[in-house]
Amino acid sequence: MDTTMLTPRRTTRAVLAAVAAGALALTAAGCGGGGEKEKDGGAAEGAKPTVDLPDLKGQKLQVAAVWTGAEQENFTKVLDEFEKRTGAEVTFVPTGDSASTALGTKIEGGEPPDVAFLAQVGVMHQFAEKGWLKPVGDEATAQLEKNYGKGWRELGAYGGKQYGVYFKAANKSLIWYNTAAFETAGVTDEPKTWKEFLETAQTVSDSGTPAVSVGGADGWTLTDWFENVYLSQAGPEKYDQLAAHEIKWTDPSVKKALTTLGELFGKKDLVAGGASGALQTEFPKSVSQAFAEPPAAGMVFEGDFVAGVIAADTKAKVGEDAKVFPFPAVGADSPVVSGGDVAVALKDSEGARAMLTFLASTDAARIWAEQGGFVSPNKALDTGAYPDDVTRGIAEALIAAGDDFRFDMSDQAPAAFGGTKGAGEWKRLQDFLKNPDDVAGAQRALEADAAKAYGNG
Repeated sequence: MDTTMLTPRRTTRAVLAAVAAGALALTAAGCGGGGEKEKDGGAAEGAKPTVDLPDLKGQKLQVAAVWTGAEQENFTKVLDEFEKRTGAEVTFVPTGDSASTALGTKIEGGEPPDVAFLAQVGVMHQFAEKGWLKPVGDEATAQLEKNYGKGWRELGAYGGKQYGVYFKAANKSLIWYNTAAFETAGVTDEPKTWKEFLETAQTVSDSGTPAVSVGGADGWTLTDWFENVYLSQAGPEKYDQLAAHEIKWTDPSVKKALTTLGELFGKKDLVAGGASGALQTEFPKSVSQAFAEPPAAGMVFEGDFVAGVIAADTKAKVGEDAKVFPFPAVGADSPVVSGGDVAVALKDSEGARAMLTFLASTDAARIWAEQGGFVSPNKALDTGAYPDDVTRGIAEALIAAGDDFRFDMSDQAPAAFGGTKGAGEWKRLQDFLKNPDDVAGAQRALEADAAKAYGNG
């Protein structure tokens, strides 16, 4: 595989800082749940359709994705609207965390779903190289050209053909905190640097509440921890080199980042449940326990989609009980790592093309946006559709960033390294969480797996 194809557009740090600051400044006002913008012409239920869809009565489609819980429930509303407008019968197929393996098995067995969502751009490239993907079609292409910036269209293309529609985007550089836990601990200022973050964590812990909830049972959350530390500390150029495996995981910059991350992971009193507890905590629980009554942690790290879990699984209100600040600066600047889920057609059918057309429209984006826990890269979507000012600000900043963004590192890697449960980077970082003192061992294991996956080991 030509791994140079996996590195998205280069990013300026000024843009990243603007995204973080602009999106999160809204939390200072304590805004949550609705707002005047929503009332004064935001996206209303039953809005007039903006895209025509074919009559698919009698046809059955399968749509596969990794989403569970609140995310699956909210996406099902999108599928329900597609059924209502086309007459098709749509079934949601869960892929599990190892989506590439699950989908590959179905494809090779001759029973692929019609449409699948891929969280890793590297997997999309691998599937395209194997001839498993079908072009999106003229109607979906028209919607993409109308509603999406060049950068997001290019991420969904490979070898000169448009294969994907990025339906869901994410800012994966956010720390969410329980305002009551901060008040109890006497914390009045949101930390801006890694040093301040560790000091805040210690203060919260000393007050009687474990500081940070870590969803270590899901290895992808640990890759996000690493990527944010690495991007801020090592810088964009090194980030791109490591993403393409142009430098090895035994590089001194990786040692430095893992050592820094170990400053958190290595202190049992700062991680809810310690390493063993974190390794048994899946992502949704890592969020819900931070906003339970009483909270089992004062803070939790992850992207804007945390808001959806808060809304679905807790009584906390985003912007009031739950606030957010940018991932602290480890180096000169706070990092911003983007991610996203791309929809691709695995069958060359009218139904699959219609689904991609719908997903590229503002109609589909609006449905999930209204539910919360979702940010769309669709620049034509009225941001009044978002249910709170915090999410609205994050979405507006994402659109304002235009084509300048840096994509999740593990999602750029071959699936065997960056996107498989119990293997590769996910497994090695779980091992590191268990034993953060063994930095050199973690580096050797990561490099061995990376070299094999990238085909140069």
